[in-house]
Amino acid sequence: MSKAVAIVGAGVGGLTTALCLAHRGFDVDIVEQAAVLTEVGAGLQLSPNASRILSELGLLDALEAVWTEPDAITLVDGKSLRSLARVPSGRFARDRWRAPYGVLHRASLQRILITAVTAEPRCRLHLGHRIDGDAQQAIAAITGRMPALVIGADGIWSRLRTAVAGAGTVRFSGNVAWRMTVTRDAAAGLLQPDCVTAFLGARAHLVAYPLREIDGFNLVAIIEGKETDSVWVGKDSEGRRRDYLEAFSGWNGDVLALLKKADAPTYWPLCTVTDGAWQDGRKNVLIGDAAHAMTPFAAQGAAMAIEDASELAGCLVGSSDIAEALRAFEAIRRPRIAQVRRRAAFNRFAYHARGPFRLGRDVVLSMKGPEALAADFDWLYGYGAPER
Repeated sequence: MSKAVAIVGAGVGGLTTALCLAHRGFDVDIVEQAAVLTEVGAGLQLSPNASRILSELGLLDALEAVWTEPDAITLVDGKSLRSLARVPSGRFARDRWRAPYGVLHRASLQRILITAVTAEPRCRLHLGHRIDGDAQQAIAAITGRMPALVIGADGIWSRLRTAVAGAGTVRFSGNVAWRMTVTRDAAAGLLQPDCVTAFLGARAHLVAYPLREIDGFNLVAIIEGKETDSVWVGKDSEGRRRDYLEAFSGWNGDVLALLKKADAPTYWPLCTVTDGAWQDGRKNVLIGDAAHAMTPFAAQGAAMAIEDASELAGCLVGSSDIAEALRAFEAIRRPRIAQVRRRAAFNRFAYHARGPFRLGRDVVLSMKGPEALAADFDWLYGYGAPER
């Protein structure tokens, strides 16, 4: 196939795909409708299955300069603050899954990727261009060359998805995420600076982890939401904030106090993309959230886009026929995405368990030691790891 490929979208998935393709000899145009690249949101967890790929792209030193590698991932009861489970990370993650587990600000990862793309002679970034109509023709008019393939990495509200017959549709998941940050001082005595902590409750859960870039913590509070919350994102409002604080009523007072101290919380209705076609067999393919957006209960949204990037590049370089390469890509990725979706659905049930189910969850977790809990993640975090 032609070595000219275009990517629509300059988020984490699009930029990673550009680097994966460029490292395999492709000339890549990245087209982004935003005139200036900015990253919304705050923190991001990069599990070993994702950091391994970024390391292979030569980005590990830059990541290590800004991220934190937590010593453990802990599950805690939101009312009693009793520890339910502890999965070792840090050096353990590097040894067991052959790659690190890091947490950092999304803006830091995007900056690292943009720097690498800008320095890569095979990549060209085109900002401030919206793609309408036939994507190949529109991109050729912008870039001056006709791409052999257009890759839609333009997120859950993908415009390129309309070019793929039978593609999935966006659906509200029934949950809303509130994203916010707190200072180290505000979290003193409750949050550990060397851990990812998930506080679990009957109708909600709260994930917290350190961000070196702000000398504080990222918080993500996920609660059950309403269909009327299916707009994409909005700023805090008094009415909405009362709703989310109400979801944590009855929790430990220190947790509730921390949520009240948080800086500028924003709500993110959590939407998914239903199962559907990812490619048209000729000139368009979807990756990441554009293809298979999922709920964040397994913290794998960015990781799945990064995996897609690597696998798609491998399939394209290994075949001279686009249709064959795209079929191979789907054959590799669909079972993996389905498995991660199932894990996210299981975590959603377990994290928000009530009554007897909550008691059963706690008993099961208490019977498993750290090594056994870590083994449950081998299929996820060990993906792509070299044989020992």
